[in-house]
Amino acid sequence: MPDARYLVALLAIVFVIDLALRAVPFAALGALRESVLVRRFAVWMPVGILAILAASTLRGTIAADPGNAVSAAAAVAVTAAVHLWAGRRTLLSVGAGTVTYVLLLHFDVAAAIAGALSGEI
Repeated sequence: MPDARYLVALLAIVFVIDLALRAVPFAALGALRESVLVRRFAVWMPVGILAILAASTLRGTIAADPGNAVSAAAAVAVTAAVHLWAGRRTLLSVGAGTVTYVLLLHFDVAAAIAGALSGEI
């Protein structure tokens, strides 16, 4: 077991490095507040991140089970609609889309649609 002084010194070093790394972006941002580029990033970055996340998730979901493409498309539509309707509240729109997708999977809507199309109902 390492000595207590060693552990305290290690924790102090980690604390200082962590604090410095967290403070540097805020210190640099002060000089960039008036930048047009930073303002454009502030508008488009959340949309870009959501688009990348959605594309990655849909690719994995549809590749794993193509039958759930309808559920995924419905969840994407709900996410987009709630995002536009609720004033661009990202957490609310992502939450609504996630709940929609989980409920559609739980009630196996894809199988019901496939059965209805094949005349099994």
